[in-house]
Amino acid sequence: MNLKKLWAGVTAVVLAAALAACGGAPAATASSVAESAAPLATEAPAASSQVASPETPASTLRVAGLKGPTTMGLVNLMKSENPGYEFSVYGAADEVVPLLVKGELDAAALPANLAATLYQKTNGAVEVACINTLGVLYVVEKGDTVQSVADLKGQTILTTGKGTTPEYVLRYLLAQNGLDPDADVDIQYFSEATEALAQLQAGAGNIAMLPQPFVTSALTQVEGLRVALDLNAVWQAAAGSKLVTGVLVVRKDAAARDPAAFAAFMADYQASVEAANTDLETTAALCEEYGIVAKAALAQKALPQCNIVFETGDEMKTDLAAYYQVLFDADPASVGGTLPDDAFYQANVG
Repeated sequence: MNLKKLWAGVTAVVLAAALAACGGAPAATASSVAESAAPLATEAPAASSQVASPETPASTLRVAGLKGPTTMGLVNLMKSENPGYEFSVYGAADEVVPLLVKGELDAAALPANLAATLYQKTNGAVEVACINTLGVLYVVEKGDTVQSVADLKGQTILTTGKGTTPEYVLRYLLAQNGLDPDADVDIQYFSEATEALAQLQAGAGNIAMLPQPFVTSALTQVEGLRVALDLNAVWQAAAGSKLVTGVLVVRKDAAARDPAAFAAFMADYQASVEAANTDLETTAALCEEYGIVAKAALAQKALPQCNIVFETGDEMKTDLAAYYQVLFDADPASVGGTLPDDAFYQANVG
């Protein structure tokens, strides 16, 4: 296929796919549920940031991340300044995808559903190497009435993401717990998490479904607000797998160019994720330094609830396949029109 034509086709679908991941946020923040929430308390710089020399050797692995949880696990590796890696950080997925398609990037941390869409639209030119972020959605309540999904019956839920992945996840979990999303609850959608929170503060409802790290910020802003439900646990009980937010996707030609070098990168990435989960203070400072989250204090409080992981191999495939099936059943376009086949899942790691 002509690369120019392919790029045009991917560009045409990337905004829709990115919006499906972030819950209908504007393009400037359309990267995922988490990425759209990341700069909430104080906006981080909008421009992309580079962590490398402008002159990149051909052997260098060029990796992109988005602001928010899906890149939190990379920051310790970014700080290492390994000459074999070049990192860049962007505010929106639609900035990253054309570069990945053209071969100007080798890998990127992206929303999971966008990775599946890219696989379809590039005729299998990319693959998923690992899950880097599990679920970041939480139900919060100003009060103490919600202890289970069943307690949401008859309630108003304020949230974002109409026609996108947050809606599909919420409706699936309600249905799996015996509630009719159209009759048993009143779901009110807003364009951004800040708007949903403002409505909660104004008394339009006492319950909201919001992403991290926005939840952490909201808990400090609204007296009496608490986390009522961790949707990771609710998903695990309903689906028997883990809820997924973000993945690392890599061009197959880049991974095949030097398999040993890519394997070394994956080992370094795993160590970086481990550091993100054990050295919160350093990781949070790096998140602010690289513009991943606006303030280190917010990042440090949110990190334990952002579910940063390094999941590969069969475990990765199991969790992604279950997640993609739910999205596909809700809207096939959210995963590129068809479910990814086995060639999408990188098998030589994990």
